[in-house]
Amino acid sequence: MTAISLFAVLSLLLVCGKMLRIRFTFLQRLYLPSSVIGGLLGLLLVNLFRDHIPAEWISAAQKFPGFLINVIFATLFLGVTTPRFKEVVRIAFPQLCFGQLLAWGQYVIGLGLAGFVLAPVFGVPPAFGNLLEIGFQGGHGTVGGMSESFRSFGWEDGIDLGLTVATIGMIVGVVVGMVLVNWAYRHGYVREIRAFDERPVHERRGIHLPDERPAAGRQTVASDSIDSLAWHIAIIGLAVGIGYLMLLGLRSAEVAIFPNATRRIFQGFPLFPLCMIGGVLMQTVVTKCGGTLLVDHGQMQRLSGASLDYLVLSAVATIKLAVVAANWLPLLVLAVSGTLLSLLLVMFLAPRLFKEAWFERAIAEFGQSTGVTATGLLLLRTVDPDSKTIAAASFGYKQLLHEPFMGGGIWTAFALTLVYGIGWRPVWLFCLVMTVVWSIAAWVVCRRVATGRTGGTGGTGDV
Repeated sequence: MTAISLFAVLSLLLVCGKMLRIRFTFLQRLYLPSSVIGGLLGLLLVNLFRDHIPAEWISAAQKFPGFLINVIFATLFLGVTTPRFKEVVRIAFPQLCFGQLLAWGQYVIGLGLAGFVLAPVFGVPPAFGNLLEIGFQGGHGTVGGMSESFRSFGWEDGIDLGLTVATIGMIVGVVVGMVLVNWAYRHGYVREIRAFDERPVHERRGIHLPDERPAAGRQTVASDSIDSLAWHIAIIGLAVGIGYLMLLGLRSAEVAIFPNATRRIFQGFPLFPLCMIGGVLMQTVVTKCGGTLLVDHGQMQRLSGASLDYLVLSAVATIKLAVVAANWLPLLVLAVSGTLLSLLLVMFLAPRLFKEAWFERAIAEFGQSTGVTATGLLLLRTVDPDSKTIAAASFGYKQLLHEPFMGGGIWTAFALTLVYGIGWRPVWLFCLVMTVVWSIAAWVVCRRVATGRTGGTGGTGDV
């Protein structure tokens, strides 16, 4: 009964979040997802009526993100026809430089602040610095997926702190991102944009009219053999299963190779990056067997999107405010520092790095670097709704090279383990070296970018 009642309550909060967004214009102007609104409502109710809420509900809700993130990562490359590597690099390399600088820079700032300042002054563990990249780029799902890692290292408070950083990042990404959009609009750096007040009411509320409703994916199998949605869920399940078998294999191999080791790297390693690899392997098998028509990326996106909504909702609603209150100042320092890094790169590096559509490409990266990929896409669609610039293709291709490693990828998972295994200083130095490497790469690109660029024409007004 716990699972049924919890699912019903989470669904009620999600519906309430959507209804509140429809009802209140200020929520529409903030572009806050219904899952965040519902999660904040749930957080309020949990803290007001904690004594009347069954403890098993809260415990079960806290486990939701750790499971759902596996589904999300398994779907990333399912149904996707991967272009040639050279083509990806040619189009996306400047974008990749920008994204990598943001990610590695967050580690340099986060671990540096935590190790040199926050740990001595506030007594937080050095791994506190990992929360900047985990929360800002990885988001609620990455934090949820790494819950067992936090617990295995004896730092369970890291879960709530990470979820708080993720929530702050999502709000900062949307709010500050829209401020940047309005700034670019006034200065004529973007053309394809509509002010908020110029949009129809249904669009502000996030509703599709009956004759404008887009397809949610295409059925690939006949329903008399198997339901298409069930088929796609089964494919995801196999990808997750492959990832789980890989994790078991890595753990067994580690024990066999290093039987006397006191610290196990893969004992605290999360499952979700391996689910992504499982999805890639499943897609490879499907392609080799000539069955590319059997998997539709549109349906995979819907399953991933539904998982993300419930993940964010349950993650935000179960944050322990007492843990946040005890660490509010170091959290504030971390979040402000990460935001300033993103702003600095957008304002000063992006115009020199990108030959065309510099703001459109930069605002997508700003959104991802603070509030995960979904926020980046939201901001990109605001300034380039019809994908008339190269920004959407560049950002999408860059994700193929960036996502497997950063923002919830393999390095995100390894970095936390390494901080506890070998200490924060070697990890910080490695991140510093990587930041220098990508800075050199960005400098080379900047040298090749044509110096003449027109900003485009624009107008005045708020978006």
